[in-house]
Amino acid sequence: MPPTSADPTLVSENLLTDNPALYEQTFPDSGERNARFVHDLVTEFSDPAMAAGTTEAIPGARLLDVGAGTGRDAARLAHLGYRVSGIDISARMVAYARAKYPGLDIRVGDARAVTVAEPVDVVTCLGSTLLHLHHSEDILAALTRFASCLRAGGLLVLEMRNAAFLLTDRGRRELLDHESVRRVEWEGVEYTSRTSLSIDLPAQLLRRRRVWTWDGCVEPVTQDTAWRLLFPRELRHLLCLAGFDVVALFDRPGPLTEPAWPGDGVLGEELDDDRLHVVARRRADTVTAVR
Repeated sequence: MPPTSADPTLVSENLLTDNPALYEQTFPDSGERNARFVHDLVTEFSDPAMAAGTTEAIPGARLLDVGAGTGRDAARLAHLGYRVSGIDISARMVAYARAKYPGLDIRVGDARAVTVAEPVDVVTCLGSTLLHLHHSEDILAALTRFASCLRAGGLLVLEMRNAAFLLTDRGRRELLDHESVRRVEWEGVEYTSRTSLSIDLPAQLLRRRRVWTWDGCVEPVTQDTAWRLLFPRELRHLLCLAGFDVVALFDRPGPLTEPAWPGDGVLGEELDDDRLHVVARRRADTVTAVR
């Protein structure tokens, strides 16, 4: 595409991760909802070695955020008293997060190869980050790495799309039957995205095609990405293989559900809604690998 003065940066298949400020304008969020979700679950399911018998904030607990993005969740968790580090695959997102939150330790890293200097108490992987790995062996590699970063009894908190939602009439209707249109203004330019989803059955993927236009754009920019369709029982099995015991698996409430977390306080186990949430505990017999 020929450059124009209004053009954003385009270096990958995702315009939003290439332009973190546009990402935050498109999805405005303080990080508060994800941080509260994580903290409440850690408080509920942490072992005595972490919580020391208290239901208040867990001061000094070490937390690794995988898929830290622009750093807003990590910053809110640090505000709650966690010692937070984070990784993200996008160098541009990491640079943005470091500039915005200079006190945070956020680095470029791959979930399949992440290491820590010393075992952490909590690993978080939210926003369907895990589903950008499309092959089971890659997902298992990432989960195994998460286990290796945790101390015995440490917690993994996952939040992602729920493949089982697409087995329901509502899921297919809401996700597949229409094109979604979003408009956002950034730096005086209006951006429009038109997004459609489709199922790739042989690859077990939910594919997304997003077409961008903006004032001064010479031609539309079409970008194709995908999420792995991961089913609850499949995920439970992979977690077991990686060295975890699942202590909670539910579809609602969560940070992206309606009503949002904490909802009525009851964890829904029907698993027929759009989001999937997991709390898993690292088993004591799992091998730890640190830098």
